[in-house]
Amino acid sequence: MTEHTKTDGLPAAGPDALAPGLRSPLRNERMASEKIECNACPVLCQISAGRTGACDRYANQDGVLVRVDPVVMLRRAVDSGDTPVVPFAPANPQGDESPQWDADLLHSQDVFVTGVGSSTTYPDYKPAPFIVGSQLDGVDMVTVVTEGIFSYCSLKVKIDTDRYLGPEQASVRCRGEVVGHVTTAEYGSQMLSLGGVHHLTGGSKKEGRVTMEMMQTLGNRQPVALEIEGGSALTIQAGCAPVVNGVLEKRMRVGCGSAAVGIFAMQFREQADEVVVVDDHITGVLTEHQAGRCLDMRPSGIRMRGRKSTPGRYFQVANPGTGWGGTDIDDPLSIIEGWEPGVAWPGLRLLMTSTTGEHSAWYVLDDQLCPQPAPMPEAVSAIVGRIGENCEPSMTTVLFLGGAGGSLRAGVTENPVLLTRAIKDALVNVTCGGAPAYVWPGGGITVMVDVMRMPDNSFGTVPTPAIVAPFEFSMRADDFRALGGHMEYVRPLAEVLRDGAWHRDGAPTGRKWSSQLAANPWPLGRPPQLG
Repeated sequence: MTEHTKTDGLPAAGPDALAPGLRSPLRNERMASEKIECNACPVLCQISAGRTGACDRYANQDGVLVRVDPVVMLRRAVDSGDTPVVPFAPANPQGDESPQWDADLLHSQDVFVTGVGSSTTYPDYKPAPFIVGSQLDGVDMVTVVTEGIFSYCSLKVKIDTDRYLGPEQASVRCRGEVVGHVTTAEYGSQMLSLGGVHHLTGGSKKEGRVTMEMMQTLGNRQPVALEIEGGSALTIQAGCAPVVNGVLEKRMRVGCGSAAVGIFAMQFREQADEVVVVDDHITGVLTEHQAGRCLDMRPSGIRMRGRKSTPGRYFQVANPGTGWGGTDIDDPLSIIEGWEPGVAWPGLRLLMTSTTGEHSAWYVLDDQLCPQPAPMPEAVSAIVGRIGENCEPSMTTVLFLGGAGGSLRAGVTENPVLLTRAIKDALVNVTCGGAPAYVWPGGGITVMVDVMRMPDNSFGTVPTPAIVAPFEFSMRADDFRALGGHMEYVRPLAEVLRDGAWHRDGAPTGRKWSSQLAANPWPLGRPPQLG
């Protein structure tokens, strides 16, 4: 991508003003005659015959601008098998065994047009590429379908691990460029905030490009290698266990050290005289803990390092790290300062374990009240095993967070604030590739969606740099009319399936069927009440 000019392929008036076929872009007089210009984003690539633009999403096919990727259609899942790709053409000119579309077999309640592959609305005064009329239980519905170009967007990444990944606010790098930061840890998980407008547009060209590519890769559920300043090297992928410093994580902790003491106190009581569950944040000590007291356990006289919070709960027993319980220790005895004479006794049985059960050790106090390693009894080993059994598998969760601004709203209505209000009033259901999206309270349309619930390869890019993401707004036809929607562009589902977008982007590439994920509600259903 090296050349830009400006044209606009929008018809003069209404969807019928453009002759049947594909988008016929206007030419700039300075552009070579064999090239056409794409105005699907601000880059305005000039594309030679047989080539694609910089985003690889639009191409010059015999002098006509075409959309390369298929539009993804959701069909209500009726079996567990993969649904085949179905071409737009109603006939099969090749005469082969390719799956065909039979309009008589389509039912509007069972088909949903997603924004994946639908094309964008740039320049933003255009109505959305697909404004689809259908029925649900006898009610006229409208779904406005588009892809949005997002600079104001980010990924929130939840990494289930007890390992210390890096200090809060530390920069996260990808291929040497800063692409985000470490944010507040949550219960059993480390959290990253990646992307965002400052990294996409506020830094160097390389930083923006790397950030964009990182976000697209993670959003499309592919692996990405990251490094945290002052912390760990990671490889993360949505729906998969993270790799921390070359080691595949297996377990998310059952709870903090105090929680683990409370959960398993009844089982510990008969098998050990003292139990210490090592944790970077809250280390638990059984006999001091309220659970041990309620069970009338004899005080052990243990003296712990760190800062005592409430009985049996200790903060800062060690520094953060990748050792026991997310600390930097390899020797658990290093967090014990000693034992109180006259309270502790020779033969005291001590279990030390981590919050995941991956680390554990058994000790018996000698005559000098020094812990000595000893073989762990089978019953104690079974309890440690149960700690591990109660740990969920370590996984990486990637949430896309984006603000739907003018580009999406102008494709719906001439008065964008009415769409915003209708969404907040739960009159409009917002989905991303058919996946349910959480709409944040407050101003604007800020949505968040789990990429694992979206169709494959839902995210694209444009080299501005920005992320391209699918959006759908579904509502009753009466509500669409009331918010000033582009009623003149509403088309029946069968017509959409036959002809593609109203400005004909993507028609030759067909559409791709995708069975609805079982966990996702049907997008045309009642919108959820917003928080």
